[in-house]
Amino acid sequence: MTLSQEILRALAVFHLDRPEATWSELKERLTEIAHGLLMQAYSESDLSVYDEIYSDLAQSLAEASATASLSFDQHRALEVSREIVKGAQARLRGNPRPLIDTIECLDKPDEAEDASLSVSSPPASTGDLLDEYTPLTFADLAAMFLKERQGNVKDSTLHGIDSNCRTLTKLLGRLDIRRHTRADMVALKDKVAVGRKALTVNKLLTQLSTVMDWAVNNGFIERSFDKGLKIERGAESERRPFTRDEVATIMEHANALPPSDWKRWALSLGVLTGARIGELYQLTQADVKGVEGGITVIDINKDEQGKTLKNDFSIRMVPLVDGAYGFNLKTFLTWVASEPGKLFKSKPHYYNKPLNDTVRKPLGLAPGSDQSFHSLRHSLSGLLKAAATPDIIAQSITGHSSGNITYDLYAGSQRVGVDKLHIALVEAFRTGNAF
Repeated sequence: MTLSQEILRALAVFHLDRPEATWSELKERLTEIAHGLLMQAYSESDLSVYDEIYSDLAQSLAEASATASLSFDQHRALEVSREIVKGAQARLRGNPRPLIDTIECLDKPDEAEDASLSVSSPPASTGDLLDEYTPLTFADLAAMFLKERQGNVKDSTLHGIDSNCRTLTKLLGRLDIRRHTRADMVALKDKVAVGRKALTVNKLLTQLSTVMDWAVNNGFIERSFDKGLKIERGAESERRPFTRDEVATIMEHANALPPSDWKRWALSLGVLTGARIGELYQLTQADVKGVEGGITVIDINKDEQGKTLKNDFSIRMVPLVDGAYGFNLKTFLTWVASEPGKLFKSKPHYYNKPLNDTVRKPLGLAPGSDQSFHSLRHSLSGLLKAAATPDIIAQSITGHSSGNITYDLYAGSQRVGVDKLHIALVEAFRTGNAF
């Protein structure tokens, strides 16, 4: 039976389009979505729009339950998905209890799991853990790591870290991390790889390294043997960057749109800055500004109430390069001057989908393909790499952490000069024949 596109998209939201997904992976995804829906803020005008969205999603999941060929774990996850959507609808009516109940149920360990391995369980006191004779488990490290990260990252990011650490905790069990060996880490990699795609395996191993590095830097362990475990082949991102020709085609399409069309400028900013779709959506008229040297930037910040960013590294100023791919800075600034307050005034649903459709249209791409607006971010990163841009400058443009404790912690309040970022972008676009 051929399932409709609406049903397939609904299944993809919850990772139910992945027959290879384990119950553990599906449960992690369900937990992430449920937490996100519980924390999401709605304006009064959003309520009716989201009620319609959730109703359509509920209908598609109901049809999938009756018609889709799914495994036992997928059917199990599908039922939880339907409860999550019902909970989201109830929350729109002022009742968060169904979502809370679902989250509490998901947070409970399965019968086959040892509840004592939960990351959320309180660890022994720090004083006890510093005692070399007290076993130090990954659960202990993860609990302390999460506590320290609170307030530094978004709640949704924190929940993602928690989910990854729970998975690692279950696989490492009661291993004393102080006395772990390379063989222990290799064995862990083998366990992580069971039933998971290479991309997911690498995500979990990256989380492992982050916690282990933190433990070394804070004196909980002397050394770690987790390096070099990642899968080098077959771990490419599921989002495929646009080629240079494809980017040029997208910008040709954008430049042909009327100067009053917000999609023209959202596309242009995506191509020229590599900013995330949500970062652009929050931009205000005041966030487009001139700085010293005659450079115009978009200021990605959290200065106003309601703005959120992935983390503090996302705060940045990204220069706009006049003429790149035919971008007309003067025309753009004229449009900005006509848009007081938020530049993009549509509700989220009427911003994200039309923008992704506009990206795909000139290339003839179907919805659900491996290329979307976010692919522009990957494309700019590739352009910077091809131009041999130093990592610290590329990361300052894209808003990524360097992963270097000296840069991220001790030099975190210092920013690379906008003039240097502008020079790097001009060189990257010149290398990519964008002029």
